[in-house]
Amino acid sequence: MKNFASVAALLLLLCFPVAFSGHDYGQALSKSLLFFEAQRSGVLPRNQRVTWRSHSGLNDGKSSGNLKSTPSILEIMKNFASVAALLLLLCFPVAFSGHDYGQALSKSLLFFEAQRSGVLPRNQRVTWRSHSGLNDGKSSGVNLVGGYYDAGDNVKFGLPMAFTVTMMAWSVIEYGNQLAANGELGHSIDAIKWGTDYFIKAHPQPNVLYGEVGDGNTDHYCWQRPEEMTTDRKAYRIDPSNPGSDLAGETAAAMAAASIVFRRSNPAYSRLLLTHAYQLFDFADKYRGKYDSSITVASKYYGSVSGYNDELLWAAAWLYQASNNQFYLDYLGRNGDSMGGTGWSMTEFGWDVKYAGVQTLVAKFLMQGKAGRHTAVFQKFQQKADFFMCSLLGKGSRNIQKTPGGLIFRQRWNNMQFVTSASFLTTVYSDYLTSSRSYLRCSAGNVAPSQLLSFAKSQVDYILGDNPRATSYMRVDCVLINCAASGPVAIVQKMTGSWVSKGRTYYRYSTTVINKSPRALKNLNLSIKNLYGPIWGLSRSGNSFGLPSWMHSLQSGKSLEFVYIHSTTPANVAVSSYTLA
Repeated sequence: MKNFASVAALLLLLCFPVAFSGHDYGQALSKSLLFFEAQRSGVLPRNQRVTWRSHSGLNDGKSSGNLKSTPSILEIMKNFASVAALLLLLCFPVAFSGHDYGQALSKSLLFFEAQRSGVLPRNQRVTWRSHSGLNDGKSSGVNLVGGYYDAGDNVKFGLPMAFTVTMMAWSVIEYGNQLAANGELGHSIDAIKWGTDYFIKAHPQPNVLYGEVGDGNTDHYCWQRPEEMTTDRKAYRIDPSNPGSDLAGETAAAMAAASIVFRRSNPAYSRLLLTHAYQLFDFADKYRGKYDSSITVASKYYGSVSGYNDELLWAAAWLYQASNNQFYLDYLGRNGDSMGGTGWSMTEFGWDVKYAGVQTLVAKFLMQGKAGRHTAVFQKFQQKADFFMCSLLGKGSRNIQKTPGGLIFRQRWNNMQFVTSASFLTTVYSDYLTSSRSYLRCSAGNVAPSQLLSFAKSQVDYILGDNPRATSYMRVDCVLINCAASGPVAIVQKMTGSWVSKGRTYYRYSTTVINKSPRALKNLNLSIKNLYGPIWGLSRSGNSFGLPSWMHSLQSGKSLEFVYIHSTTPANVAVSSYTLA
């Protein structure tokens, strides 16, 4: 489910490609060329497009018999050089906006369909999956069929599943029009409803919520398809005697956010979700405790390190957004200080720690003029939201760590969940600031909202291939092209991406050179024919390519990857020569 939430967050970011690649490079290119026509000297041609200019400088050089006395020609050319550089950059927008965000969005939604548990619908697009988990909850006398499996196993973990649904609903609330324009709004709503239908079943009584089906320990010992699983399907719950404020609070947030999504299309369902959200919040607030102290089998996999105060504030914020009920706004105002909403300066946001999300939502309420008597407290919420955003941009007093390639780095394992979740927050916060005509206040100075959007774009582009390896971590479109062997050297080529610009299709190819010999490979020379674009990852000498300068040999069993881009079929890569150490 950590990967699940990661993909969910990635899905949210991919809902608005216009914000990432909306510049009209073609128009800018045309305007740049018109600049040169406006600077022409002499007798202008009949096809001159800048018609307010006419012939000029017709006597230049006449007094000295040459053109050496033409005034300031060098200085003019210096300015020309800067415009020419811009012109050159605009000639190849593919290099700047070549990722297919729409395809990545579609693949992200397909991921959720692959994770479905229960009776699959007729319109299921991942056809190699079938019905599964049909007896979930039966031993406990409750119907818990449905919901989503965790990313790589068959357990249904309630806390990260609820967070995922909350974030998907937030994406539809903020970017429903963009999703519709890409033909994915219906699929997004279906993904949300698959989760909320399950949560309704998991909440059979006001103060009872089932938070897990299956056991991670036994499940991980047995690698099985969910359609054929034989592992334990015990159901685990929270109740007044075994509380779980974090689990109940997050599920309340998911129900409240989803109720907004269905408000127009399915009003009755929206009201049902909101009723469950009210009950779950009351349960979470009245019977306080960490859910992993009650559902102890979850602690190894999704332990609630941050406690439950962030989920209580998070749920209150979403309930206010869904209901406009002053009680929940007052709850945020009364408890913001004591529950850490105004105290914690965050550098992460995810399924466990929600403070940055709370701070972002409350800052929105403040910008909308809804704070009222809680203005002073809400201003402190916004200061913490600003702190989080500034830390991501590297403009704060305590900045988040980044890799040499510019990716947010929180931890070694499954780091992308923090990258995508944080990037979504920067995107919505950029929109909130823009709508209120505000700017981000950082210790390094004021920052325009557009910089937050640029940062989010940089993180998504890194995931999709703009990284030191030039490899997509999502593998949006990876097709095996060929695999050839020359003695101990194997060469595998894959197409890892494609896009269209100016009517031409460009392809990104990843080529892996593998040393299958028991000895180290040295002095490798590759012949690459029919290459019509840039290449990265190899050293070049004339028409011969070799190991990169920093790599003196390719050890036994190791591989080397290089990447190239052009607008045709793959280049012909072959081994010319090599030596074995």
